Formats: sequence, C-alpha cells, structure tokens
Amino acid sequence: MSETSGTDPAASTTAPTSAPVAKKVPVERTHHGHTFVDDYEWMREKESPEVIAHLEAENAWTSAQTAHLEGLQNSIFTEIKTRIKETDMSVPNRRGNYWYFSRTKAGLDYGISVRIPISDPDDWTPPEVGEEPLPGEQVVFDSNIAAVGQEFFSLGSFSLSDDGSRLLYGVDTTGDERYTLRLRDLATGDDLADTIDGTFAGAALDPSGRFVFYTTVDDAWRPEKVWRHVVGTDSSDDVCIFHEPDERFFVGSGFSRSGRMMFVVTGSKTTTGYWSIGVDDLEAEPQAIWPRVDGVEYNVEHAVIGGEDRFLITHNRNRADFELVDVPAAEPTATGRPVLDDIDDLRIEDVDAFADFIVLSYRRGGFARVGIIRLGDSSSPFDPLQELPFGRETGSLYVGNNPEFAQTSIRLHFTSMSTPAVIYSHRVADGTDTVLKRQPVLGSVELDAYAETLLWAKAEDGTDIPISVVFRKDLDRSDDHGGPASANAGTAGGGNTTNGSDASANPLLLYGYGSYEASMDPYFSVSRLSLLDRGVVFAIAHVRGGGEMGRHWYDQGKTTAKKNTFTDFIDVARHLIDTGWTSPDRLVASGGSAGGLLMGAIANMAPELFAGISAEVPFVDALTSILMPELPLTVIEWEEWGDPLHDPQVYEYMRSYSPYENVTDAAYPQILAMTSLNDTRVLYVEPAKWVARLREVGANALLKTEMVAGHGGASGRYDAWKEIAFEYAWILNVLGRSDAEIEP
Repeated sequence: MSETSGTDPAASTTAPTSAPVAKKVPVERTHHGHTFVDDYEWMREKESPEVIAHLEAENAWTSAQTAHLEGLQNSIFTEIKTRIKETDMSVPNRRGNYWYFSRTKAGLDYGISVRIPISDPDDWTPPEVGEEPLPGEQVVFDSNIAAVGQEFFSLGSFSLSDDGSRLLYGVDTTGDERYTLRLRDLATGDDLADTIDGTFAGAALDPSGRFVFYTTVDDAWRPEKVWRHVVGTDSSDDVCIFHEPDERFFVGSGFSRSGRMMFVVTGSKTTTGYWSIGVDDLEAEPQAIWPRVDGVEYNVEHAVIGGEDRFLITHNRNRADFELVDVPAAEPTATGRPVLDDIDDLRIEDVDAFADFIVLSYRRGGFARVGIIRLGDSSSPFDPLQELPFGRETGSLYVGNNPEFAQTSIRLHFTSMSTPAVIYSHRVADGTDTVLKRQPVLGSVELDAYAETLLWAKAEDGTDIPISVVFRKDLDRSDDHGGPASANAGTAGGGNTTNGSDASANPLLLYGYGSYEASMDPYFSVSRLSLLDRGVVFAIAHVRGGGEMGRHWYDQGKTTAKKNTFTDFIDVARHLIDTGWTSPDRLVASGGSAGGLLMGAIANMAPELFAGISAEVPFVDALTSILMPELPLTVIEWEEWGDPLHDPQVYEYMRSYSPYENVTDAAYPQILAMTSLNDTRVLYVEPAKWVARLREVGANALLKTEMVAGHGGASGRYDAWKEIAFEYAWILNVLGRSDAEIEP
C-alpha cells in the first residue's frame, strides 16, 4: 500500500481495492509547554492538487464501499420524493399591499416567490392557493432561473420595499456564504445596475426602498462592518456606518416590524449591544440603546404603547433565564417597567411586538411555548400572559412569519415527532384558531402507525436528561424490556449495560447536538419515515450544552464543563440499552457540526456502545481550530469553548477531549464522515484528518466530501434528498436493516 495521498480518479475508472493511505508530514504544534505532532496538517492547503486528489480518492473509496447500497439509496430517495408534495405552495403572508407566497414545482430544485394584490386594507384572510396561478399573480423571484448554470445556489438576502416596488436579493454560488447583492424593479422584472459583491447574509432594503444596509466581513470572515448604499449609486461610494473592531463580536442590522426603527446589533456568545436609527433620518449616526456590558445579553423590539415609542428589552442583567422590560425609546437607559409578573419557570427567548399585542416565545418544561400579552393604555399597559396550549406530552410550538405590525392574527407552527407541521392562524381578539395548512405526507403513509414518547435518563452526576423518541407502534417488542410496549415505564438508568446483542432489542438511531444553547426540539420528518418503516427507532438526546431546559442547561455543557455534553449522550445510550430499547450492536449515533464534535468524542470515550457513528461536517479537530485566531469564526468561539491559546487550563481541558488528538488503538464502530469543500464554518480538513488518523488504528472509517457545497450541504432539494438517502442507506446497513421490506 503506497504512502501517497491517493491517485487521480480521473486516471482510471477501476474501483479502488483499498482505502487511501494519507502521507505523513509531521508538523509540531507547541503551546503551554506541550507539543503535539500533527501528521496530517498538510491537508489544510485547500488549493493543493495533492489535497484535492486525496479527497477525490476518499470519495472513490467511499463510493466503492457503498456501491452495494445503491439500490437501497435509490429506494429511499424515491420514498422521500413520492411522500413529499413536489408541486406545492406555502401559505400566503401579507406584506404591505400584497400576499406573498412561494411555489415549488415537480422537477425543479428551488422555490418560486410570487404575490397577488390584497383585496382591501382590511383583508387579513390569506387567499386559498392551488396548483394553478391565481388572478393577478406575479412572479417576484424564480430561484430556478437564477441558478441556471450553477452547481450551487443559495439566497442569503430577500428584502422588499414597503410599497413592493423593489426587491433586494443576495446570491451565493459557491457555498462559502458570501453573497452578491442585486436590486430588482418588480414593475419591469429587470435588475438595476446596483451590484454589491462580498457581503454577508441578511442585507435589508429600507422601507422606502431608497437605501440598502449590508454587512461585510474581516479577514477571519467575521461580520464586522455595516454599510449604507444609496440605490442608484456605485457601491464604491457606500458609507460604513458602523465598525466593530472587537474580534469577539459579530455585527448585523435590520428593521423593526413597526418600520419605524433600524437596529445595529453586535453580539458575542455572552454579550450584546444595540444601536438604533429612526427611519425618518437613516443617514443619522446610530445611537446606543444600552451600554454594552460584558456578560449582559439583550434583545430589543420596537413597540408603540399608549401612543409612545417604547423599546421592549429581553435581558439577563438580573436573571439567567432573562426577563422582559419596556423603556421609552427616547430615553432607553431609564428604569424599565416589568412586562411580566410571574416568570419563575420560564426561559424567555424572544418577543414580537404588534400594534395591539406582543407575542412571547419561551421555554417551559423543556419545550418551546408561545404566549400573548395584550396591550392597554399608559396606565395599565400589559395584560397577563396567556399561554397558548398544545395539549400534548411532547411537541414544539413556534411563532411563524408575521411581517405586518397591524395584523390582528398571528401565524403559528406546531409539530412533534409523529405530527407533521401544522400552520395555523390565532386570532388574538377572541382566541380562535384556524388551521391554514398541514404538512402534506403523500403515498400510503398512515400517520396513526407512529407513536412518540418522552423518556428520562439519569446522568452520572444525577441530572435527568430528556430523550424524545419516535417509533412504529407495531414493533415486535416484549413488555418486560421497557421498550415501545411499555414506553412510559422506564424513566431512569440502572443495571449493567450488555455489550452483546439482545434479540428483542430494536435498531435505534440516536441523534445529539448539545452546543450554543441550541434546542433540538421534537419535529416531524418525512425522510425519517424511511427509517421508522424499516423498524428503526429514532431518538433525540437533549444533552447539556443545548438550551432545552433553560440557561443552566447551556452553562453546564460549555467551556470547562463541555464534557457533560459527551457523558450525557453516553448515559442516554446506556439507558436506552439497559431499558431494552436497543443493544450496542443495533445502535448508531448521529450528529453534525458541533454535534459532530460530540460524535468524535463519544467514539473515543465509549466505542463499545455503538455499531456505527455518522458525523456530518464534524468539528473534530477542535483544539487545532480554536488555537488559530486567523481562522474563520475562531475568536468569537472562545466564549463557547474557552481560550486555549492564552489559558493553559483550557488548553489541557480541550486537549483531553478533542476527538482527533484522542484517537487510540481501540475497537471503533463503523464511522461515516461527511463534509463540504467550501464549508467556512467547519473546514473540510477536520474530518479529512480525523478519518486518516482513525484509519491508522484500523477503524472502518469513510469520508465523503461534497466538492461544490457549503456547511449545509447540497443546495438543490433533489440533491439534498440524495444526500439523506446515502446517509440513511449506510445507517440501515450498519443496523442490519438494509434488506428490510416495507410496504409501498
């Protein structure tokens, strides 16, 4: 076996008979008196033909190793495709004098944005949309036309003037999340001469359509500057209105729903700053709302209460799980009025202001909730919070797209592990709900065939870890194992984990993330049915580092408490094994990005518990990346992981778990790593190095690199479904279910 990085697959069409063996080029990295020898750091040279050849060789090997699964991949792709309504339309949302919605058409990868005029100013009932165009329907933007000739296509900005005459849109055609902005005259359908290159996502057109506000990045690809562009002028004349020099902070901007305020926002992982500009003078200097104080996070929404401009501020000055106050917009540092009386069990996440009410998004009992607070006059401005119940043990309720300040109803979304998404309108005046759309699931799917439950595993330190589980009701289970037939019985771990096989155990896919306070809420997935129908149980481990149970849940899974994320996941796996849901030879773990770090860590810490591990764009060379402040996004990450560059204790802590550096001569489960060449968040080099190191110790590890894609993978929906089908086929093969028969 040659010690080269692989051969050029274009030189031969013969399938490889052995895995690529990456060459070793020892590079020493020394910090805090410790030296690490990295044999595969040479792979970081993205433009090197040798690196590209190695990635192509890995792709060829992965293709050869999964060739026998091609039929299964095609079957899963067909199942996904036939269960999703390819020709579909969204529920219209009112914005100004139009109803906006999108259409998808069979055979086309991307959506088509369209609109029709409202019938009158009091028209708040969305029109019923079918497959045929409505009278007066106008195409606003067709991504399929814009994507012609591109291997990758993504929209990063989509912003309209209030009168609907102009559209601002941003396009990325490489996957590196850098967008070219253009303006379109919607009366003629023609683009204006304005072109702005190299912008970050989230640019906005001001309500009048006169100005564009956008963000650019520094050399480390951190959003650092906000610019003002006058429509009709050359971008070289644009004015920088805000610059954030502190490398810990991202910067962005946007307009309030009321249309009266523009906000500039700076945010690190632990600290926020807000500045405002009134839309009556958008060439004015941004004015600070609250002084930026380390450790204080806050969000601002503009409201009109008792005829006065007010700022609603959600902050954690005095409470880790946040509180909500309102202050005069003209004097924002004045003492705030509490908006809520009782917040003891709430983790407040967001507030949306409307003309006559505000909508609160929060977490209670681990789940996403929504409540309404009606607005009164200046003497009694806030009614008590009214929570909108969903009457289920599990599920997630979210605020949908509600662009108009004066609307009388709010758009809401509900979903659960066994319930397709329901979009409905809640009329605030009388509390009535109207279902606007249910996520269609086509084919012979019987939704009553699936069940879900909430389990709890006991972590080693005594913490109860929630687990969301979905499965087919007809699984062949024995009641005495605590599985689906007695799903609500087993709630805590215990007993000894069996490393062998249990013939009555089920194949199970366990997903986890556990970083950035991101909550992995229960949700319905059409593609997941292809696993469930083959007898696979799907579970989400809501481990610490996420935000499911409040701010403390996040704090106990970050920086020098990060290992709780990994041990929680392992304890969940042990609980599912000990209570008969699965067995080690029938358990696959899955996670992506920071969840890929989780996958790499558990592979090292408890390889005996898993038959396979699927890691998407995995952050597996964490210490190397966080030691390099010149890399994209590194410095801002120090508040999430710690600063190993300057703190020897953090260095040693990260060194003790960083997956790449802790690969050992162990019996690893099968591993699939998937990445993208143009990913700017988790560089392709991390999984490439990890797989090379795993293969050194004899692990059965595969690497699949999308050569034209970004952090989220392929851009077109059909290619995205093919990616899912590939991963699911690999998982089913590991679980021994690749030959499982399912009903058509």
